[in-house]
Amino acid sequence: MIGVRVVQKISSTRTFAKVAPHVIPALDRAVHRLTRGKVLLSAQMLPGVILTSTGARSGLPRRTPLACMPQSDGHGWILVGSNFGRTGHPAWTANLLAHPAAEISWKGADIPVTARLLAGEERTAVWKELLAFWPPYATYQARVEREIRLFRVSRAVSGPETS
Repeated sequence: MIGVRVVQKISSTRTFAKVAPHVIPALDRAVHRLTRGKVLLSAQMLPGVILTSTGARSGLPRRTPLACMPQSDGHGWILVGSNFGRTGHPAWTANLLAHPAAEISWKGADIPVTARLLAGEERTAVWKELLAFWPPYATYQARVEREIRLFRVSRAVSGPETS
């Protein structure tokens, strides 16, 4: 597992935080589109989704490749607003706060989801799980004064159909 350790070490650097946000999402979107939703390059080390949210100000669909922590029940994911350890919250977190109904592309399937910002004891417990899952998140948090936003996204519950 030396490959994972090397990636964790590299992803904890300030250089990575400066370069990665400009390179990784663009590559992920291109490869995801070319493979019809089957492959995300960044997901070769960490599970990943493409989040389609509604822009908080624009109201337009916004597609963002994100690392995620799948929940053991298979019905949800944790999304981490780390922004690669940069100072501001990533735009997609504002989008989910304004419009919690979204969609994720997970292993080639488009899944309607609802997002919920985690707080208090629930956030603390999930943060502990995240650090075991991907230790570089601790470095990202240490670099910024803001609290990194965590969202639980769950499959949307559809209401009864009417005919």
